[in-house]
Amino acid sequence: MVETKKFNDTFLKACRGEKADHVPVWYMRQAGRSQPEYRALKEKYSLFEITHQPELCAYVTRLPVENYNVDAAILYKDIMTPLPAIGVDVEIKSGIGPVIDTPIRTFSDVDKLGEINPEKDVPYVLETIKLLTTEQLSVPLIGFAGAPFTLASYMIEGGPSKNYNKTKAFMYAEPLAWKLLMEKLADMTITYAKAQIKAGAKAFQIFDSWVGALNAADYRTFIKPALERIVASLKTEGVPLIIFGVGASHLAKEWHDLPVDVVGLDWRLPIQEARNLGLTKSLQGNMDPAILLAPWEVIEERTKEILDQGMKSDGYIFNIGHGVFPEIKPETLQRLTAFIHEYSAQEKNTRA
Repeated sequence: MVETKKFNDTFLKACRGEKADHVPVWYMRQAGRSQPEYRALKEKYSLFEITHQPELCAYVTRLPVENYNVDAAILYKDIMTPLPAIGVDVEIKSGIGPVIDTPIRTFSDVDKLGEINPEKDVPYVLETIKLLTTEQLSVPLIGFAGAPFTLASYMIEGGPSKNYNKTKAFMYAEPLAWKLLMEKLADMTITYAKAQIKAGAKAFQIFDSWVGALNAADYRTFIKPALERIVASLKTEGVPLIIFGVGASHLAKEWHDLPVDVVGLDWRLPIQEARNLGLTKSLQGNMDPAILLAPWEVIEERTKEILDQGMKSDGYIFNIGHGVFPEIKPETLQRLTAFIHEYSAQEKNTRA
């Protein structure tokens, strides 16, 4: 509990590029997925039902902190959570993901989208954050939202996609509708994010999970203006901002140009290569989560390699390059966290 346990700000220090006693670590999708306690809950409740019950949602969010001893918690919810508030009928289907039965096809579809009022539309999210940050956590809570392209891809495709052909076709063929869609989603994200920060989130991550499907020129033309507006607006809130996507190594320098504090990397771009490209901001990443299914000797060797690269700068946070998946054993994450803490503390002490 916060009252009896000293607050661990190692993650926040690393976000700001400050010295810390050890390398902080947290894992994307650490809440749920492979945890037996979570699986037991999922036999009784859907994701929708869990996220709409603050006490239950807070429990799921803090579980990995208690079980793995990670240095940050990330709010348990889905990037699609705010979309119903603006008029998007989305359902999270087991084994599929987000499904939208009436995808966007025209300018009129975009024009009909409304605005979000977080206190009215998603009060359960804000109440969960308040519970966690005032009563339950001794580590920072990370709030998050999906970025405009990633949200748009679900809204246009109607669900998950392997190639995002419909999304890109809409972007190219309907530039005015696309611009309006980016503006509306940026407005929603700013309002939603500020409400999370006001409720108590100590850092904020923007997931542009699928923007790697675009080349850099199209990113600059069709996506970057909305992201620049989001980040510039959130920068005034005074919490570290992180941006992350999958398969987006070619956009790392573009992200570095944004006024974010941390650039998240997946396993395709090594930490040292990112530094060689001129990325001087704090970095987060970047173990391939599939490695966590390998024997411990392999995991340890790969972890050392990543840590040795990351620890060349104070601005480094260990994470996996995408989310935890169900096959990863909780005891593996527990052991990995302990190893990261011990190895990095020893190395930092040796180098001091």
